[in-house]
Amino acid sequence: MMNWKERIVSDPSVLVGKPVIKGTRLSVDFILRLLAQGWTEKQLFESYPQLKPEDLQAVFAFLQDCLTGEEFIYMERIS
Repeated sequence: MMNWKERIVSDPSVLVGKPVIKGTRLSVDFILRLLAQGWTEKQLFESYPQLKPEDLQAVFAFLQDCLTGEEFIYMERIS
């Protein structure tokens, strides 16, 4: 499994401590937002050439670790 700690860092002096890809100001949530908006990996790598495939893998490993052990319950909205 990918060790995301080698590629994702948090520094209070960079983006107020948000987790970012090491050596960049690209935050994990920014990358996830772009993907949620429909960006492809190709678009990410073309727009941010400093981003490597391993960085994207680290973003997903980080997210997976954040969600491990969390219990999600689907709640139907009642009107």
